[in-house]
Amino acid sequence: MKECKQSTNQLENELFKSVYDKTPDYIKELNLMDFSDDGEFSFILKKEHLKPYDEKNNPEGLNLYEWFANYSKEAKVSTAGIRGPQNILFPQDTRFPINLVGIVLATLAKALVAKEKYSGKEILKVAGREVRYNSALFLDAIARIQAAQGIKTIVPKERKTIPIWLASFLAFKLDLVGGEYITSSHGISVKNATKDLNSQGSQYLPEESLEFVNKIQEIFDQTENNGSYEIKIAAKDNPLIDEKIMTKLNDGVDLYVEYLQSGVAKDINLNLIKRFNQKIAVENVGGSAYRTLSRVLKKLNISDKFVWFNTEEDPFFHSIGKYDETPKGEKAFYDYSVDATVLAKRKNGEKFFPVIETLHYEEKLKNMPLGTAVLITDPDHDRLTITQTESIERKSYLEENGIDYVKLNEKTLLTVFTANQAFLMLMDFWAKQLKEENLWDNHPRFMIKTTASALSWDEWAHRHGVKVVNVPVGFKEIANIMKKVELQLKLHPEKDVIVDDVFGNSINLGKNPRLLFGGEESGGMIMGTEDLIKSLAGRSAVAMREKSATEAIIVASALISKLKNKPLSDYLKEIFDNDEIVGRYDTRVDIAYYNESEPDINKLKEAKTAGEAKRTKNDLFYLSMAIAVREGIMTIDNVKEVLNDSFKSLIFDGLKSIKFVGDGTYLEFTDKYIEIRPSGTDAKTKAYGGGSDKNVLETYAGAMGNYAGDRTELHKKYISDKFYNESKEKAMDYYLKFVEKDANNEPFVIPEYKF
Repeated sequence: MKECKQSTNQLENELFKSVYDKTPDYIKELNLMDFSDDGEFSFILKKEHLKPYDEKNNPEGLNLYEWFANYSKEAKVSTAGIRGPQNILFPQDTRFPINLVGIVLATLAKALVAKEKYSGKEILKVAGREVRYNSALFLDAIARIQAAQGIKTIVPKERKTIPIWLASFLAFKLDLVGGEYITSSHGISVKNATKDLNSQGSQYLPEESLEFVNKIQEIFDQTENNGSYEIKIAAKDNPLIDEKIMTKLNDGVDLYVEYLQSGVAKDINLNLIKRFNQKIAVENVGGSAYRTLSRVLKKLNISDKFVWFNTEEDPFFHSIGKYDETPKGEKAFYDYSVDATVLAKRKNGEKFFPVIETLHYEEKLKNMPLGTAVLITDPDHDRLTITQTESIERKSYLEENGIDYVKLNEKTLLTVFTANQAFLMLMDFWAKQLKEENLWDNHPRFMIKTTASALSWDEWAHRHGVKVVNVPVGFKEIANIMKKVELQLKLHPEKDVIVDDVFGNSINLGKNPRLLFGGEESGGMIMGTEDLIKSLAGRSAVAMREKSATEAIIVASALISKLKNKPLSDYLKEIFDNDEIVGRYDTRVDIAYYNESEPDINKLKEAKTAGEAKRTKNDLFYLSMAIAVREGIMTIDNVKEVLNDSFKSLIFDGLKSIKFVGDGTYLEFTDKYIEIRPSGTDAKTKAYGGGSDKNVLETYAGAMGNYAGDRTELHKKYISDKFYNESKEKAMDYYLKFVEKDANNEPFVIPEYKF
């Protein structure tokens, strides 16, 4: 039997031992497919595999029906790839949502759909990964299955890591049918996922996911009817697995730098960075950003301005975010993820940043000058957190302005800007740069943002004549609006571009508009270019389809360089004051109903199921009222009555509207907003707030996000059980109508490839 994996890291060893001990012997002994075999082979999917394991009656059971039920549910609603925990030591363990068998089935299904759509054509896709456990195995499986189906897969040399935005960029730029990328973004180490990219380089929308989900069902039906189904796996060196193209293109870095130089990496920004006489630190959580980002900065001739933390690739992410105690004080491995902005509470009630605490900046930054900025990026290098050292004497100033900080020593603080704060600074700075170049007035400007992002962005945009399109959470939603804009630019270049936001407003963007900024409060952003971006075959785009920490790092570095010795916190305060921003504070409360790091899958499933019920109950309490108001069953005064009755310590007299916004319920007040958003795929609730008083926001978001969801008598008075139970389905119908209205459904045409 396979021995337990060993690590030099004690905490990682604890994780390995826990996973090993909780994995049953029959899973440890599974040998369904051996990808260490470099030659061709087949995996025979058996009827028995579909049913649950039973030592006597079905020793070959993998319970794939149950896996598929959960997988298909997530595929239809996922905001960022189909993600979930995996058995990091035994990846064939189908008890977990992400497993080798599932990856193989999903890849085959997507390949079969592509072959039907593009019959007789040469199909090219890109495949990439970051550094998570089993990512290299999953990439190998994807490439070899696609090759067995006659699909050419472009991969980096030696199948090394690349960022998600580079895979997305190449799918669009090279006019590929799409791509596969293996990541779970800033999620915990034991999680993984596949992000399915379409020909635009955008993540699949629900209808695209539904196509391959239906194909998996067909495969299962054939397996059930015939007793088995053969899945062919090509040899590792199959010529359809192509490393030469990526080698020739320098992994796409050269093309990407060319794109950057048409946007945020113009001389006006680069010259500021080149003249800066301090170093900017880049934190590479997991290490995988370094391989690509270092080459980009070198080609831009600014690499000497940066110092690097954690350049070695490590699936345990250098122990970042990892603890040997749960938030409740229990002795167990616990992972807070690698999201640097996550706030937690110690047992004594003190708030702290658990991820930043494990970055050990009190040591790393002790010899660096005051004012040093640290730009923190995640393993797939799409998100950015901006931090900066400041004097401890500025503590009260930071608190007054709602800027969080970590005490490093008796003299120094580390400011931690939320993405809401950081991106406000970046969009303001980039607007100033465009004005300095006399480019601002050449086009009307617009931004695309998620409803959960800052009110300050909307206010700032209004002050500067920038139109705002609000969308549900998820970068694919931002990309969907881009594509709608591009269709109108193509079909009616002489007319005003008009698109609907998720609030139901029609937004006139003007003639031939340009995207200033697209982003979300979770740390992902993109900026557009002055000239439309062209693919090699001539397709046009206002911006790329995936968030890019490289774009954010370049703009942030230029701003830091421009400010010289002035802290970013002063610049943020100037924006608030100069633009008379009211909603200058924001908050986010993350409510996780279970320990995602639990290695016992049965306990994990049980806890997740119980947690999902709590999440759904909380969601339906608010959602049912939003749908009821939309359909004329309740008035806003009725909603105020229900909420004032349910939350005795909160006041809802200032509530102006309650709306379903595609994936959550948005409550607009005279002085703030609160959004309650359930995770579509996990037992979590997120409560967001923006407004004029941080303490008030934290109070409302905390109380409403943690509400049990119990229906009061008043709630039942206005909403029947039938309507309550149907409100989720009604909400999905409204969401799909929003997505599909004026959609850019132009069919993708495979070009004649010349690269």
